[in-house]
Amino acid sequence: MADTNQQFKILVVDDEPDILEFIAYNLKREGYSVSLASNGQEGIDKATENTPDLIILDVMMPVLDGIEACRRLREKEQFKNTFIVFLTARSEEYSEIAGFNVGADDYISKPIKPRVLISRINAILRRKAPTETSERIQIGNLEIDRESYSVTRDGVKIPMAKKEFELLHLLAGKPGKVFTRENILEKVWGNDVLVVDRTIDVHIRKIREKLGDAYISTVKGVGYKFEG
Repeated sequence: MADTNQQFKILVVDDEPDILEFIAYNLKREGYSVSLASNGQEGIDKATENTPDLIILDVMMPVLDGIEACRRLREKEQFKNTFIVFLTARSEEYSEIAGFNVGADDYISKPIKPRVLISRINAILRRKAPTETSERIQIGNLEIDRESYSVTRDGVKIPMAKKEFELLHLLAGKPGKVFTRENILEKVWGNDVLVVDRTIDVHIRKIREKLGDAYISTVKGVGYKFEG
């Protein structure tokens, strides 16, 4: 695993030296290339110089907090597809929601457990999911084929309405990524001003009725993600 991980660069941004040292030690032991920053602005500067594959951001930091740093990073084309993970205290549910709303891919709760940290980072960087425009997505026994607008499981075709299919294809294109309601409305319904949040919920419910509850999970207050 360590040899494989050498190709990945990770930037860790936190204002607590002990936490930086702790995370860096565990990531380097796994073979990752690690750089460090102590506040959000320094994190943006180092990310711009080095273009990491993944950025770990603390929420509460001086100079520029993690939420605003993430927002600014996502505004840059350079970081549109960079994985961004937040560090949050267990009591900071609002921070998790705010983080997802500005484009975070995941979060890790403090106090940080080494095994959880490494497992989560490994899983995120192993994502070799097809892009949202891929014609065919194969995940386990589920196949989603855009060319024929068909969904099959174990070779059995499952009928889907057009918007149900597009919503499923969007979520399954990036397993584990949380899509906000705004993301979903923009990508699936576009400029249809008649669509409201409730429409998304109805389509998710219909997909779950056809596939079961295991594939799509709800992230409270944020949106939905596909469990790959």
